[in-house]
Amino acid sequence: MTKPNKPVPKSIVNRRAKFDYALDDELVVGVTLTGPETRAARDGHVQLKGAFVSIKDNELWLNNTSFSLKLNEKGKIGARSIDTSPRKLLAKRKQIDDLYAKKQAGMSIVPIKLLTGGRFIKVVIALGKGKKNYDKRETMKRRDQERDINRAIKNI
Repeated sequence: MTKPNKPVPKSIVNRRAKFDYALDDELVVGVTLTGPETRAARDGHVQLKGAFVSIKDNELWLNNTSFSLKLNEKGKIGARSIDTSPRKLLAKRKQIDDLYAKKQAGMSIVPIKLLTGGRFIKVVIALGKGKKNYDKRETMKRRDQERDINRAIKNI
């Protein structure tokens, strides 16, 4: 008897980034992955929480992204290993130079989504300014108020 297939996510979203940063410009870039990393991304076994993008030697690097890789060991069914090594992002030179200039001005580069729907796996990155604690509390307060308003409208 075969198991029913799980729905495969078309994108993996970093929900924490919208909470921690005030986001600006978005940019879609490619990412270099190995075979097991690609399989993990297509299966949805990737976590972007805490991930960031750095610029080193005029190249973009995706750091701290957790890929849960399948291990092909005998006797261990479903065994996985977590890999957080840096991965190179593929962007045009002009885009990298623009990002570098904005990073020097105090902005952060944060991955927002990992797109797995098409033939290639892409990462959506955005420029963001870190929020202070009082900004985060304000966001939570506004979200709670909107939830209460929607609940009240639904009950009418």
